[in-house]
Amino acid sequence: MSDPKRDYKDTVFLPKTDFPMKAGLPQKEPGIEARWREMGLYQKLRDARAGRPKFILHDGPPYANGDMHIGHALNHILKDMVCRTQNLLGKDAPYVPGWDCHGLPIEWKVEEQYRKKKKNKDEVPAKEFRAECRAYAQKWVDTQREQLKRLGIMGDWDNPYLTMDPQAEGTIVAELMKFAEAGNLYRGSKPIMWSPVEKTALAEAEVEYEDLTDSPQIDVAFEIIESPIPELVGAHAVIWTTTPWTIPVNQALAYGADVEYALLEHEETGKRYLVAEDLRHAWAKRVELTTLKPALNPNGDPIGDGVGALDDPIKIGASIKGSDLAGTKARHPMHHLGGFYATPRPFLEGDFVTTESGTGLVHMSPDHGEDDFDLCKANGINPVFAVMDDGRYRDDWEWLGGSDERRRSVINKPFNAPDGPICNDLREAGALLSASADYAHSYPHSWRSKAKVIYRCTPQWFVPMDKDLDGGGTLRSRAMSEIDRVRFVPPKGERRIGAMVEGRPDWVLSRQRAWGVPITLFVRPDGSYLQDPAVNARIVKAITAEGVDAWDESRKAEFLGPDHDPDEFEMVTDILDVWFDSGCTHAFVLESGRWPDLQWPADLYLEGSDQHRGWFQSSLLQSCATRGRAPYDQVLTHGFTMDAKGKKMSKSLGNTIDPVKMMEQTGADIIRLWALSVDFTEDHRIGDEILKGVGDQYRRLRNTFRYLLGALDGFVGDMSDAGEIPELELYVLALLGDLDTRLRQAVEDYDFNAYTRLLVDFCNEDLSAFFFDIRKDVLYCEGPTSTTRNAYRTVLDLLFHALVRYAAPVLVFTAEEVWKSRYPEDDEQGGSVHLLEWPSVPKVPADREKWAKLRSLRERVTEAIEPLRRDKVIRSSNEAVVTVPASAVPEGVSDEALAELFITGQVTRGDGDEVIVTKSTDAKCGRCWRLLPDVPEDGALCGRCEDVVTKAGAA
Repeated sequence: MSDPKRDYKDTVFLPKTDFPMKAGLPQKEPGIEARWREMGLYQKLRDARAGRPKFILHDGPPYANGDMHIGHALNHILKDMVCRTQNLLGKDAPYVPGWDCHGLPIEWKVEEQYRKKKKNKDEVPAKEFRAECRAYAQKWVDTQREQLKRLGIMGDWDNPYLTMDPQAEGTIVAELMKFAEAGNLYRGSKPIMWSPVEKTALAEAEVEYEDLTDSPQIDVAFEIIESPIPELVGAHAVIWTTTPWTIPVNQALAYGADVEYALLEHEETGKRYLVAEDLRHAWAKRVELTTLKPALNPNGDPIGDGVGALDDPIKIGASIKGSDLAGTKARHPMHHLGGFYATPRPFLEGDFVTTESGTGLVHMSPDHGEDDFDLCKANGINPVFAVMDDGRYRDDWEWLGGSDERRRSVINKPFNAPDGPICNDLREAGALLSASADYAHSYPHSWRSKAKVIYRCTPQWFVPMDKDLDGGGTLRSRAMSEIDRVRFVPPKGERRIGAMVEGRPDWVLSRQRAWGVPITLFVRPDGSYLQDPAVNARIVKAITAEGVDAWDESRKAEFLGPDHDPDEFEMVTDILDVWFDSGCTHAFVLESGRWPDLQWPADLYLEGSDQHRGWFQSSLLQSCATRGRAPYDQVLTHGFTMDAKGKKMSKSLGNTIDPVKMMEQTGADIIRLWALSVDFTEDHRIGDEILKGVGDQYRRLRNTFRYLLGALDGFVGDMSDAGEIPELELYVLALLGDLDTRLRQAVEDYDFNAYTRLLVDFCNEDLSAFFFDIRKDVLYCEGPTSTTRNAYRTVLDLLFHALVRYAAPVLVFTAEEVWKSRYPEDDEQGGSVHLLEWPSVPKVPADREKWAKLRSLRERVTEAIEPLRRDKVIRSSNEAVVTVPASAVPEGVSDEALAELFITGQVTRGDGDEVIVTKSTDAKCGRCWRLLPDVPEDGALCGRCEDVVTKAGAA
């Protein structure tokens, strides 16, 4: 007989594990990463997957110019998740990381160091300067590499690709020569984004837009000196602009053919002004001219066709059709300076002229605007290149040239302001009608120096977008066709890049800097360039062997060889747009053979959404021109990480999250869980409260593994030993099968937010709060020979092997810790969870409708018990006697099964619709703590426990 006073704790089979609930990730993770390095885990995985179907993610190169930030962390975690899940599925998915090492991001930082030392970059030999850029880039490659390894990113870290490697530089030059030999390069002059601070052309991807509220806006009068409408002669055509510094290079005025214009006369001065009819009120208010009337011809009739009037302060007569302005000419307000300014400015029809703002007349400066350039070029008007590379007017320019420094920095406020030299001179000439500094708009800035940029017309090298290519089509049409073929995730990426490519101008390849791959062309005096494959081959060979320093004037004759006279050619000194460098990475990484695990084309490119105008696009254009197709089959994009309030992170705001510090404080797995829990396809947030929630998710997952490890202590069986599997276990196996299917689909869809959520929810809702909760009595209290307990542990073993694999791509360190906790001496598969493949999960049928009803009823019972527990009528659900609606119980389920499912003392059925709970009057078993009719008194044993204790004692 059982003893009511005895403590039966020592007879209960409590889980045992050394796996701690407290993670201590910052202390453990470095040791785990060191072990992976020591065992050569990445290469072991390559060996294990050799011969399998390949999956190639080509890494887009980040700039090597600073510590890893949260955007880097997110980007690389996503790439790591892709490769790990593909490897888990049994594919051969290598990962070769890379860095972009050329261009302004590096050069600008080295120049900053020079400026601190009062050192002039232009006085340093180019080779020496490039060596400093190379060393600077290498320093940050090494730094970022260690930080990314610490983040748990698995890849070929000992052999990354660098765009500054001579082999890479040689390949970039070889790719450029493909364009040159096919005649798909030209030298031309067009207005392009130009940074006066950095003294170079910029690509659209290197420009960011900042909202300004204090930009200048001015109204300037151009006196009409010739027109087919006689009454216009002597009147003033009014233009409005927010860039006063472009007035000194004005060469024409543009009108809209369908715009209606009004000629207004100021009653006090008698001056007449031509503006768009729809804008006359806004213009009059802006220039503070209120006493205006319609201008009349000598007969006293309003100028224009027909007669009309409006009852308002500014009355008009008939309007003048824009198309009637053809042949009209005006003179520049500074015409008295002679020279360039003495030439009359023609009126030209422009289809871009609107009446949304301004005056309906637009001043044309072909040096500083795309529309201006195109319209003037079509009418035989060429740019004059008045502004130099530092943003100042040429010394010999008739207006604003010379030694007055204040007059020569075109973009800064003292020069460009309403009280600056341009406006003052226009005011003196009587041409400035209004000037203020209160215009709000979005203005382009260099994202590196943060300085304003300008449109500047300079000779540059271009790739034409609409030239017919060998093999058919134009570069634009090929790219658009490939955009239609490639899979974009999310789909809106296709629309984004498609709109950009459809409307983009010719590709500007040249930059006026020192640190980069040279445009290795020889140019004749007439502007044409040499297209000799033998010369090109010598250049490529030299740069592949020695790097970009090989392109040197001293080797001109060597490269040209005996067939060409060096005196007949000029070596180009420009360097390539860094986007061309990165656009060629598919060639020297996937095709070179240096990384034999890789192949061309890539299955996937994965970067931030800004790369639709950057790397995705440059790679697409480069490959379409040289190979006729995109270098990728799929493109996955992520949004940007904002702070907890949805604001962009910046050091000045103090709202940045440093992943390096986070790893020191909470561990890399927490960052990984955050990155894979957010909807990364949109802009998303991070902050203390968000990370606290992530920490709670992590603890639940860790607790699930801890429970499994403890419950499986000493377990060595498998399904063949399980005997008859109870219906609850079969149901959980069916749920595991569902999870498996949905996780596979999430991998296919790159929906890692869903992947992580499915995993967390399954562990929390289906296991911890349901299956584990119900079966803890069986686990703790039934004997070693119990078929139910054995079946439960068998299913737990299946769950363990599935869940640890599912979790491994997400929680790379924790999953390894879990695996080694159970198999500390296991050298099968090299002794790492990351060498395992996707689990084989049995497909088990289950009556889902039945279990849905039971789980719903269980929730109702739990809700009904809670008030009694809260009021301390009962302390646990084991003390409850529950009456449930008979109609809510599926057929074939016994009351005993319901009591086990609800973890209550007893369950009865009633005719009503309510769940009724009362306190049990039965005695409490001293071992399992259940209140049962067969327990004689509190502390004695129930029949089940009596049998287990007796058998254990006999054993």
